[in-house]
Parts: sequence; structure tokens; C-alpha cells
Amino acid sequence: MRAERVATIKKALIAGYPIIGINTYEEEQAVGALALFSRSVYGSDRPLLTWDLSHGLTSGETIVDPAPTPEAALDCIVAHTEPAFFVCRDLVTFLDRPAIQRRLRDIGSAFRGTNRFLFLLGADIFPPPALAKDIHLVDFLLPDTVELREIIEKAVAAAVKKGAENRLTADQMTQAAVTLKGFTGVEAQYSLNKVLWNLKVIDDSLLMALSDEKEQMARKSGILEYVRVSSSINEVGGLQNLKDWLVKRKKLFSPEAAAAGITPPRGLLMMGISGCGKSLSVKAISHSWNLPLFRLDMNQIYSGLYGTPEGAFHRAIKFVEAVAPAILWIDEIEGGISSVAMKDGSTGSHIFSAFLTWMQEKSADVFVAATANRIDLLPAEIIRKGRFDQVFFIDLPNDKDREDIFRVHLKRRGNDPAQFDLTLLSVATEYWNGAEIEHVVEAAMVEAFHRGTPMHQDDLYTIIRGTVPLSRTMSEQIKFIKLWASERAVSASAAPQGDGRA
Repeated sequence: MRAERVATIKKALIAGYPIIGINTYEEEQAVGALALFSRSVYGSDRPLLTWDLSHGLTSGETIVDPAPTPEAALDCIVAHTEPAFFVCRDLVTFLDRPAIQRRLRDIGSAFRGTNRFLFLLGADIFPPPALAKDIHLVDFLLPDTVELREIIEKAVAAAVKKGAENRLTADQMTQAAVTLKGFTGVEAQYSLNKVLWNLKVIDDSLLMALSDEKEQMARKSGILEYVRVSSSINEVGGLQNLKDWLVKRKKLFSPEAAAAGITPPRGLLMMGISGCGKSLSVKAISHSWNLPLFRLDMNQIYSGLYGTPEGAFHRAIKFVEAVAPAILWIDEIEGGISSVAMKDGSTGSHIFSAFLTWMQEKSADVFVAATANRIDLLPAEIIRKGRFDQVFFIDLPNDKDREDIFRVHLKRRGNDPAQFDLTLLSVATEYWNGAEIEHVVEAAMVEAFHRGTPMHQDDLYTIIRGTVPLSRTMSEQIKFIKLWASERAVSASAAPQGDGRA
């Protein structure tokens, strides 16, 4: 076990905190680390006692006291006068009990300066206000890429012994370790057992299989969705300023950039008119930068199905930090974090404040890609410098952008763009958004397929004439959005002079 994983525990012991809460999913590994600390602090003759609901208070295999309740366990622990480590596995679920709070405060006073330490283990420890000053929280870090690579190498070696052929390169082995970031050691081993079972050739297909395992892990959280991406940045029509910005920052998560003293970008806010490519752009960032993409579902955060909203939000943040480098996608941020904060003076404002603080101070390589439609609902705190590296406004596509969008969608569906007059199509769809142009191509292909002939330019014109664009039905709202954004954001498109924008 690498020293970095237990550094925070060691510092807490050196500081002398009598009660230490350890956030961890790896109980056995945490207890093993504490046993090593116990021997180094006290010597092999000093005990490490553990308590849980199944076994009571034990020292190794010996039952010290049955202690069937947490109250009984704490009574036994406070009565123990010799220096020792006491590890409670299940106590955190009872922290809201007044009797438990009283006993913990008593232990904090009794243990102070006596070389006795109480450790509380839990996946998410949130002390109630009554214990906020009594419990010192630390994180037992998940395995890093070095440890994960060691686990992968052992698993691959075992598979080779059984007859498999290893064709993984060193870079692919490293990429596999990065893919497994966020897994516990046991989870990584289980996943490798699953994907390597009965495999004859171990090659880059392992990376896709491990991505499937990461998707499963995100699904279990309930509040994060692992988004598979296939759209490259070249499949985004127009938005040249945005593309240039992304290309320049593609390598800023690399060790070379870190060695040069360059800080990775912290985030990007894309706001603008619905249907103009914000979501597609987020997916293209993930594909271009080769980083996993996780979408945060704020509706699930506030649903109460996954604990308190504050707890669910913090778990989501911790998850993404654990798998970093990664991209966190917050879709329609004005309808999630921001608007709830303005309506709710307690929970929503707490999450809003926590998000702003995290954006300002986060050290993990998590790139936040946020999108917004109702940009007038965005508070000033969100868009000020220091939160996001850049704020882009995605307007209705200009003449050239519309040509690019037609070209992308025609080519994607097996048509040769050279057979169509893209300039005339662009003129015919002035003030249309990208989603509407995509609909034109799809609907025209349906008509041509029904007719049994290749699609022609006239098929596209027929659909165009029968469609009422958003710019006509919501013209006043779009004018307001454009005016609001003109002084607050950078245009995502490299708009040529006289492009005919509304």
C-alpha cells in the first residue's frame, strides 16, 4: 500500500485527534493500515480492538465484549484505560442518537493526550452539528494508477499462465489503469476477473470492456451517468472559436503540461439558444481529450432517493474526483444548481455555495462542462472569472456554420455533400438552429426512401418549406438572450462579416 493513501490518517494521529472519522469503501484495507500504525506507535504488544454489529468488540479473533449495541460498545471503549486503537465499523449510522453523541464527547475528553484513539469507518461520514467539533474527518484514498497498474499486471500475468496471449502495449496498460480509477482494489480485481475470463488474446479490447465496468460503477451511484461518446470534434458543425479553444487545451492534462507549470483547465460554460449544439459539444470534448464523461443528474440529487441532497452532491463530487482526470457534465445548470439556490434558502443555497467553492478551489483534474439555455437565470457568481475558464455563447449558426452543419449530417447519413448546393441550403435556413437542420436531413431521407430514389436537393427544400423554426416562434426570447449574452460571453462561432445573423 502506497504511503500517499494513508498520509492523512498519519497526520491526524500525529496531531493527536482522539476521534478520527475515516471515509472509505475499503474497510479491510483501512483496518490493515491502522494495524500497521498501531504496531509502529505502540509496538506489537499493544492491542487494536474493533467493533461491529455482527461480532461485538474484538481483539483479533478474541471477543473482548459482546457489546451488541453501539452504546454498550462505547461504554466498553471509554472504560479501557490502556493506550490502544479502537475501530468502529458500524457506528456512523447511529451518530444522530443523543446517547451516542454524549458518549462520543465523553470519549473525546477522556482520550485526549492518552494515546488512545477511536476510529469511525464509513463510506460517507457526515457528523451532526453536535459532533462537528469532536470528529476529525480524513479520507482513505482509493488506489492510484500505480497500484491499479500493479493489480492489472498481476491479473494479466495470471491469465497468460492459463494460456492467454498478452498483446497490450505499455501505454495501453497505463490507459487501463486510468480507466479503473475510482475503483477499490477489490472492485478492480473483480472487474479484471470478469473481463479476462476465458480470453484468448488480451489486446486493446480490454479498454472497452473496462469502460463497461466503469459505466456499471457510475450507474450504481444513481446520480451520475457515464456517457459513452462517439462524436468527434469534427462532427460539430461550425463553432470554430470554441473548437480552437478546445484544441489548444487538449494536452493540458498531460504530465508534460504539469512539468511546464501549466494548470489544467477547470471548466467551460456554454450558454445559448436551444438546439444549437451545446450537448454535442460536451460529448465532442470528451472524445477529443480522451477523458471519461459523467453527467450529473440534479433531479436525482434533490429527489431524496439517495440521502440528503447535500450528501448526494458531495458523493457525486468525490466520485468524479476519484476517477479524475474526467469531465463532469452539468446539463441545464440554470435549472439545477442555480435556480434551486435562488428559490430555496437552505438546502439549495448550501449546494450552490458548495459548488462555487469547489469550482474555485478544486485540485483534482476534473473539467466541468456546464450548459445553459435560460441564461437570464444564471446568477453572477456562476459566470464570473475564476469559476470557469471561459464562457461561450452559442448563437444561431451563421451562414458558414449552417453549411458545415448540412455537410456533417449529410455525410453522417451516407450522402455525398458535394452533390448538394450547401450555400443555397444555408440561405434557405437562415436563423435556423442545428437541431432543425438535422431534422431537415432526416425527414428528407425518409421521403426519398419511401419514394425509392436517392435524396435530392428538392427533398430538402420540401421539408424546409414545411418547417417553422424556433427563431420565428420564440423571436422575442431569442433577441433577449442574444442581447444578454453580448456583454457577458464570447461567441463560439467565428462569425464572418455580414453573416446575416438576427
